[in-house]
Amino acid sequence: MILTKQYRCVHSASCQCIKGHLSEDVLFLVFHRLNWNPKLIATLSCVCKWFDDLAKRVLWKEFCRTRAPKMMLDLQSSGSHSIDGNWRPLGKLLTYCSGCKRGGLFKNIQIPGHFVYRTRFSRTSGKSFLLPQCRNDVLYVSDPCEHLDQGEEGDLGFFRGIFKSFATSNVRRMLNNKGARLHPTEFCPYCKAKLWSMLQANMIPQSASCRLGSYEDCIEYYVCLNGHMLGICTLLPLSESEEASEKD
Repeated sequence: MILTKQYRCVHSASCQCIKGHLSEDVLFLVFHRLNWNPKLIATLSCVCKWFDDLAKRVLWKEFCRTRAPKMMLDLQSSGSHSIDGNWRPLGKLLTYCSGCKRGGLFKNIQIPGHFVYRTRFSRTSGKSFLLPQCRNDVLYVSDPCEHLDQGEEGDLGFFRGIFKSFATSNVRRMLNNKGARLHPTEFCPYCKAKLWSMLQANMIPQSASCRLGSYEDCIEYYVCLNGHMLGICTLLPLSESEEASEKD
């Protein structure tokens, strides 16, 4: 069943959905029993603004901590506000491949976004996406989500990631020093913040394509103001990508 989001509802005494509704503590226990199912959390947040607020404050936070506990501990290790953009966008980043729309960030490629059951994010892999002068930054990057046989585009891979404490990172400082411009029309699919093109800023190291197993000149990614990263690459055939990995 598709639920239409009701933004006007603030869960006041006159709200219809308050009659006999469960308390936050009970909902916490219910979703704990459901292992913080992300699809059910998304459905609950569509009921009204009160449930949406509960999902953002509590449920998505517990989902992230359960899905990637070591990563969450690291992202929060520099302070309680070190996870930028709040928990819901991070929960979406963990479980959703954004794809791309025709005429959007990645030119004329049309691949719909979709739910991803489980994705591995690696801090070690993230180092390959940083220039040498930015290697002290912490970036978690996913394995590429493969979309094979895309006609003339070949085999495509979509990847995503998140910076720790992006506001004070070397990458952001370099983008500012370069005077890099934000994309005029497109926004982060996870938090709706504006985006920098790392390709236009000339900040994509060769090691990124080696890590992904992609062609050197067929990789592009963006970073938003909240430190979320999303990108696309054209994957090498399996035998060639294995040789690239050995060279790396």
